[in-house]
Amino acid sequence: MFKLITISSIVAVAAIGSGLVIYRLHLVPEKPELDLQKWWGIGMKPREEDTSIRIFNIDFNDTMIQDLKQRLRNHRPFTKPLDGIQSEYGINTKYLDTILSYWLERYDFKKRAEHLNRYSHYKTRIQGLDIHFIRETPKVKDLKVLPLLLLHGWPSSSKEFDKIIPMLSSKRSNRDFVFEVIAADLPGFGFSEGTNKPGLNPVQIGIMMRNLMKRLGFDKFYVQGGDWGSQCATHMVTLFPDEILGFHTNMPFSSRLVSSVKMLMGSLVPSYAVDPRYVDRIYPLGNLLSSLIKESGYFHIQATKPDTIGVSLTDSPAGLAAYIIEKMGVVSNRDQVNTPHSGIENLPLDDVLDTITIVWANNCIVTSSRLYAEAFASPEVYIIHNIPTPVPTGVINFKYEVLYQPDWILKDKFPNLVSSNTLDIGGHFAALHTPQILVDDIFSATAAFINFNKRNLS
Repeated sequence: MFKLITISSIVAVAAIGSGLVIYRLHLVPEKPELDLQKWWGIGMKPREEDTSIRIFNIDFNDTMIQDLKQRLRNHRPFTKPLDGIQSEYGINTKYLDTILSYWLERYDFKKRAEHLNRYSHYKTRIQGLDIHFIRETPKVKDLKVLPLLLLHGWPSSSKEFDKIIPMLSSKRSNRDFVFEVIAADLPGFGFSEGTNKPGLNPVQIGIMMRNLMKRLGFDKFYVQGGDWGSQCATHMVTLFPDEILGFHTNMPFSSRLVSSVKMLMGSLVPSYAVDPRYVDRIYPLGNLLSSLIKESGYFHIQATKPDTIGVSLTDSPAGLAAYIIEKMGVVSNRDQVNTPHSGIENLPLDDVLDTITIVWANNCIVTSSRLYAEAFASPEVYIIHNIPTPVPTGVINFKYEVLYQPDWILKDKFPNLVSSNTLDIGGHFAALHTPQILVDDIFSATAAFINFNKRNLS
């Protein structure tokens, strides 16, 4: 009898303990109180803020070009790759020489600037910082025009959306809507001003991007993002669910604690946790962790000491190119590190060099890299990550994206996941790599958002 009581007590305690753990994992914190007009500009906030919207023109000026070319011509000889090594140790310096020669001799700075200026560029001051954005309004009749904010990641800018902007703003035979596209440079990226104050994390950037849209007259809108743009947008849809009509991302991820536990538990029965076709994108976890450790050295540096690495990247265009190309290549196809190009040839070379040139011309490698440090320095980021959002969400998972989670885990953060697509092609820079596929999915997801919102309003 005593043994029976003891066993029953143990079972009861275990059940209560398990219940408490499950409760804690699903516990949703309160939204933190945030200053939605926090000043990030130099000095104190003025009494009257400049709200003007100014036309902006991209210019790769002669002084910058001459200085860049002189530095490229005068770079020290690179250390040759080890025998039998392609890109396994990082950038292949023989291959890098060919890229730098192209940048020096064949890349047409003026024509590329002219190419970028075919869109309408603007700047406006948001919370003390000059924010650059592209705004393209479609010229259509008898179609709904939906406002869509596009948010990029590191080391990119609104340039990343160069190919998809006309696709998004053009009429489609099977859709009764098109998009008015607003593609913004995150603060400290591209042509947007960086801050001299610590604390500008993805939550705060999300607030700024929301304020940008309000400045442009949009009280409700759609948002699409990848990389850090996806993180900023995730915080936007959490903080402002009544203002965002739908969220589409090509880098979906739930950072809730319960999601991490689910991923760990899924390793016990991978074939049940994930569609068998995609098991190897997560499991075994040892392989995933090994890959992340191998490819995330830059992440740890930028999350801890971004200013130190920034000195060399600011001073050497050859070093900047090597650093950016190596990272853009491996996340475009990590199975190609056994080639000299390490995956970068999946992206058009001029697009890659546009990205690097914009970083160099605006001296923004440090201000953009600091986002990694800011993202891990503030409790508000972790709190908001752990709050689900009711905003209808659509996701597309490309094969070589950095991380993958199945829908049943993504729903921890995005319970109204109304559109999901997983592909056996593509990579991290989807707008440059597979633009048509990305645009098709954005249109498809938006149709699902519209239907979802109609059902919930009726």
